[in-house]
Amino acid sequence: MQAFVMNEIGETGLAEKEEPEAGPTDAILRPTKGLICTSDVHTVHGAIGDRENLTLGHEVVGIVEEVGEAVESFEPGDRAVVGAITPDWGSEAAQDDHPSQSNGALGGWKFANVKDGTFAEYAHVNEADANLAHIPDDVSDEEAVYTTDMMSTGFMGAEHADIPIGGTVAVFAQGPVGLMATKGAALQGAGQILAVESVPERQELAEHYGATEIVDFEEHDPVERIRELTDDRGVDAAIEALGSSATLEQCVAVTRPGGKISNIGYHGEGEYVNVPREEWGVGMAEKDIVTGLCPGGRLRLRRLLRLLEAGLVDPTPMTTHEFDFDEIEEAFRLMESKEDGIIKPLIHFD
Repeated sequence: MQAFVMNEIGETGLAEKEEPEAGPTDAILRPTKGLICTSDVHTVHGAIGDRENLTLGHEVVGIVEEVGEAVESFEPGDRAVVGAITPDWGSEAAQDDHPSQSNGALGGWKFANVKDGTFAEYAHVNEADANLAHIPDDVSDEEAVYTTDMMSTGFMGAEHADIPIGGTVAVFAQGPVGLMATKGAALQGAGQILAVESVPERQELAEHYGATEIVDFEEHDPVERIRELTDDRGVDAAIEALGSSATLEQCVAVTRPGGKISNIGYHGEGEYVNVPREEWGVGMAEKDIVTGLCPGGRLRLRRLLRLLEAGLVDPTPMTTHEFDFDEIEEAFRLMESKEDGIIKPLIHFD
């Protein structure tokens, strides 16, 4: 089969690989639609170390091609979505309510990390009954593919921020995950949503998804501006959706004592991230920094699909570019360079 692979750090390309086989509890998915994620770019640049001949990708929906003999809920021909994170649900971490960390830190992250990812003609799904979800008939593949990561991670950012109804939140960076964090904050009833972003197209989408104010960091110091907009009180919560030490510091600085800093950014560079000592109340301001990896599992996917089915969320305005699978190298290049106003490129496998 054809697959889009990381040959080594800094090098990608299409390659021929053997089709995967399903074990007793597994399934083989034939992707129909996919999305490229900036975390794929981080991986190729060496954020998780060297990888050779590793199939990239973790955001796809498709048709079930094959199931193992112990799979009960799916059969060939089903339309299904698989989460970016596919935990081992019998692990100690899963039983302790941290399935994304199964069998070690970030251990639920298998696609394009410890096993081949989903940018191929066929993809292997472990524990299919727990990690796949049926796509409702009136939800399109293009909509459903956003549940795999962008919606799940962005909404997790808002959930972890614990924003009170009518409360204030600042969302730093309005890429796809940040936009979904903004939408998640709106769904949770935040009364003031401050979206930190400088790109006009992303500012417009932030307002579309519920931002009440745009903080353009090229025009204002974001910390000073957010302080001004909150009467110097600070926000109840701040969401870091970029993966930058500088924005994490700003999140700490703008959050009121007793508030939450929710980190959903992928910090793929540098040896350390920094916390500003005084703004952190020298460690005693009761500002909680909460981190998380995209939740996995069928229950999570079904809940997100329900939002799509009810018309409460439409993620498709984030799709700025579309490519056929044989054009995926160009799609990846654009996602890497962020040229041409790209936000999210949709890949058509059919």
